[in-house]
Amino acid sequence: MYGRLLVAVDNSDGARRAIDAAGELARLAAGEVWVLTVREHGVQGKVPAGMGMAGPEGAGDAQATVDDAVARLTSAGITAHGEVRSAVFGRAAREIVDDAGSHDVDVVVMGSRGRGDLAGLVLGSTAHKVIHLSDRPVLVVR
Repeated sequence: MYGRLLVAVDNSDGARRAIDAAGELARLAAGEVWVLTVREHGVQGKVPAGMGMAGPEGAGDAQATVDDAVARLTSAGITAHGEVRSAVFGRAAREIVDDAGSHDVDVVVMGSRGRGDLAGLVLGSTAHKVIHLSDRPVLVVR
């Protein structure tokens, strides 16, 4: 069973469903959950359209996302920890995989934004990248 879980979150509906799934798995195994948000930022001179240097959400917003998820899990009786990491735009998947390794989790849980296969290939899906980079199971919740 999965006693140590990492759930990667943002402000999407998929992330909220991933938190619920991670909570259920942790409850079954009397496990603990690490909640992670990765703030992506641009490289000077190469900031993606619509993003400031600090990324699309501020540090306070990212911390609030993590704090809300941790509060939901702990109120359900689950041991939960929160963390916000920063990464250069396009490197969020690597940060998620690295964090999973540093906490030696049994499974990574994350939401899907529901893009189709073609859009996922063209835009690059973080979940898709995590699946390919990870040395542990990845549960993608839709």
